[in-house]
Amino acid sequence: MNILDSGFAPSEAKLRYLDADYVVVKPGTFVRCAITGAAIPIEELSYWSVDRQEPYANAEASLTAYRKSIGEI
Repeated sequence: MNILDSGFAPSEAKLRYLDADYVVVKPGTFVRCAITGAAIPIEELSYWSVDRQEPYANAEASLTAYRKSIGEI
């Protein structure tokens, strides 16, 4: 079940991203992709950067962020 479609009022969470996990700093139902701005339900979050402390909606957004960080884009 996608929490954004569950009838609960969605709220943006704040997370601290670790190597294989994250810590909830401010509880919420979603985070925003740093590249696309899309809302990512917490239970669907799979991609993030520990160095940049950013979440990504998918692998393509993650790759775009990496390319920007090395000046390729």
